[in-house]
Amino acid sequence: MEKFAPRSNSKFVPKFVHNLHKKRSARPIRTKTKVPGPSPIPATNPYTFPMRINKYLAFKGYATRRGADEIITKKRVTINGRYAVLGDKVEESDVVEVNNHKKIESYVYYAYNKPRGISTDETRKGTPSIAQSISLRGVFSVGHLDTNANGLMILTNDRRVSSRLFNNGHEHDAEYVIRTITPLRSNFKEKMAEGINIGKHIISRASVKIEDSHLCSIITTDAGNHLRQMCALLFAEIEQLTRTRIINIKLDRLQSNAFRKIEDTELQEFLRALGL
Repeated sequence: MEKFAPRSNSKFVPKFVHNLHKKRSARPIRTKTKVPGPSPIPATNPYTFPMRINKYLAFKGYATRRGADEIITKKRVTINGRYAVLGDKVEESDVVEVNNHKKIESYVYYAYNKPRGISTDETRKGTPSIAQSISLRGVFSVGHLDTNANGLMILTNDRRVSSRLFNNGHEHDAEYVIRTITPLRSNFKEKMAEGINIGKHIISRASVKIEDSHLCSIITTDAGNHLRQMCALLFAEIEQLTRTRIINIKLDRLQSNAFRKIEDTELQEFLRALGL
């Protein structure tokens, strides 16, 4: 039996807002001065207390939320000495005990080069998923790349990475290479740096390096699907979108649909950036 107290939420930062307007009526922000720094996206901390017990157990690495529900139903979890029930919430001062259930003993991390035509959504019908395309088992993909995009994905069995990398507004850089069908306009770089309003008060900014009239590299804290909308609003139709870096993990020469293990100094730096 292991005892532990809920973790303080002091190291967490607000969550990105991912739901975007489907309409493309938004226009580039026209400001006289550039606004430096990350996008000011209002959100709430997803790890504030009180917190649902299944969410808390998932964060602690005991199981997924669904798996946490199962061990709660089997009366293997107590809160302050009483058996937990589905829907219970815990406060920061509560003591949670998990009986006869082991945490994952060892985490694994892989860099994977997702090809175009492969879905990161395991439930999507009619499109092959990552799990169907590789031999690795017991891992899941972190973050999202749309089916028509390719490039770097992180595969792991550590659900803490999923909660801290893209989904919760932690401002971790990712780098993309974009090739466009239409030529990039002369103000493309400037407008991307100023910020693009892509709906629901979400203002996205990106650092751009122009390679030629149809090719650029972009560094941003936003997801790749935001880039498609940003480019569309600047009349740049994307032909190919490739993610080449997440924090310090680089795609480099990793072949399409291949994976490699992340370990040693590279892994330590990556986890340190996530606060793990």
